[in-house]
Amino acid sequence: MNQLNAYIRLTRLDKPVGTYLLLWPTLWALIAAAQGIPDWSLLVIFSLGVIVMRSAGCVINDYADRKVDGHVKRTNSRPLVDGSLNEKQALAAFFVLLLVALVLVLFLNYQTILLSFVAVFLATLYPFMKRYTHFPQVFLGAAFSWAIPMAFMATLETIPAVAWWLFSANLLWTVAYDTLYAMVDRDDDLKIGVKSTAILFGRFDKLIVFILQLLMLACCFQAGIMLSLQPVYFMTLGLSLGLFIAHQVSIKSRERDACFAAFKQNHYVGLLILFGLVVSYI
Repeated sequence: MNQLNAYIRLTRLDKPVGTYLLLWPTLWALIAAAQGIPDWSLLVIFSLGVIVMRSAGCVINDYADRKVDGHVKRTNSRPLVDGSLNEKQALAAFFVLLLVALVLVLFLNYQTILLSFVAVFLATLYPFMKRYTHFPQVFLGAAFSWAIPMAFMATLETIPAVAWWLFSANLLWTVAYDTLYAMVDRDDDLKIGVKSTAILFGRFDKLIVFILQLLMLACCFQAGIMLSLQPVYFMTLGLSLGLFIAHQVSIKSRERDACFAAFKQNHYVGLLILFGLVVSYI
């Protein structure tokens, strides 16, 4: 039972916010591509794929950070740090999850199968980027957004321009909210030499996060125009802007708990936009 709990913590199944942040944009793409309710089989495959790939990403992230997580307040009790699991068990879990993801994607068309290799590459690469660049959040954004062109390809057997607007929106949004996440660990990361956009942006962190959020909403607005969506969709973008402004107020002093809370609340933005999309097609 203790080992099962360790695997749950390793894959973050006990912390679903990351899954939501990956799931909502994937559903945006499926609904937009189908111009309404997507095929139920695609909903099941992509939803399960989100859970599996997010879990795999968490596992390889912990493996990559196994030497440094013990020096970071937020991560010093993770399974590879406290000894609940060892490196071989983590790698075995990672490859099992990739195998499950492969089985899922084999039910899709061959074009989407080819795109899935890019998803695996990005998910595997991201955790190691924080050692070499201040932009690991960009790699995470690409990894978290790649399900969008995949969803369009699985539905339409092509990737229209609107898919790339949604891809860009999600990439910008991911960099913004993961910068908030990195702001929580910034003091510890500076000590151990881990890089992030939070460190790179320095005292301009809040401003740049807000600019990224505005650009994200602009991309979503353009996608809505291209899809001829109803006013309710654009109202959800306005509500999202209100939430972003509230976050700017809450993180004014850059307190760890406030930054972490703002990060977690970002999934409500994804849910709001999903609601606007669904209602637009009713």
